[in-house]
Amino acid sequence: MDFVITVGSFVLEIPQSVVNWLGLCVILCVLLVIWGKKFEKADPTQAPKGIVLMVEMLYNTCMSIIGDNLKEKTHRYLPFLGTLTMMMAMSNLLGLLGLQPPTSNLSVNVTLALMMFLLIQYNGIRKGGLLARMKELTEPMFFLTPLNIIGELALPISLSLRLFGNILAGSIIMALVYYMMTSFMPFGALGYLFTPLLHAYFDIFSGLIQTYIFFTLASFFLSEQVCEGE
Repeated sequence: MDFVITVGSFVLEIPQSVVNWLGLCVILCVLLVIWGKKFEKADPTQAPKGIVLMVEMLYNTCMSIIGDNLKEKTHRYLPFLGTLTMMMAMSNLLGLLGLQPPTSNLSVNVTLALMMFLLIQYNGIRKGGLLARMKELTEPMFFLTPLNIIGELALPISLSLRLFGNILAGSIIMALVYYMMTSFMPFGALGYLFTPLLHAYFDIFSGLIQTYIFFTLASFFLSEQVCEGE
């Protein structure tokens, strides 16, 4: 159900997926503050356990996703890319709670993909200036410039559509499964024997895999601008 704000004749309709994304932002901000305080109080001479151990595992996971591409530049971009990685993973798992995953909304995915695209282009311009960046698009031969431009623009399109298609498809399939179960009650109740397996694939496996692919590709193209000399 969408969230509607009405002020006089002005009506603002916010999709449920966007509301869920904003809710996840608040939740993750609170968690990061709590985790940060736990780390401040943790004894570095003792083996990590509990929340500290869990956060270290999350940290290592985010490092492994983007670290292979960004190498020693990883720590510079980890706060930004790591936070978005956790946000996307959490959003893709919302189907387990019966909520619409934010990434099933194309506008959310396009926004995330454009953020990656602008980050890459900014670093490309910052590296050698605007003219040097434009010159890169004409290499290795000038007549390939249109193809190079298309290749640059294809990144945000492919990132957003791949994520959108996989997450939306999973949401639709699960909705159809539950609709069929309710239509064929009481025999449809047998479907609950199989729905955990479907959720494990469409929400957990597919959701986490799409998160991995999104940020692996984004960090790879970013590394071409920030790690070019290596």
